[in-house]
Amino acid sequence: MPDLLALPPTLTHREARDTLAPLLQGLRAQPDAPLVVDASALQVFDSSALAVLLECRRQALAEHKAFAVRGLPAALAGLAALYGVAELLPVA
Repeated sequence: MPDLLALPPTLTHREARDTLAPLLQGLRAQPDAPLVVDASALQVFDSSALAVLLECRRQALAEHKAFAVRGLPAALAGLAALYGVAELLPVA
């Protein structure tokens, strides 16, 4: 069963650091589980949300874990495509 961690409704530059820390803690809490980040609650975000997701991916891969995102808002998926990183955020 994947370790599902949720993003908050607001994730901008202001919230990025405080959001990332518990996500990485959750990643390490279950060493054998894939990491699935639930982004369905996101309503207000900027490119910092992508940075948080990409750092989660980087840490998951460094620990030899699978990584995926569930419920990525269409606008954030569009931003990821614009920045050329959409393929780095696989859908759960």
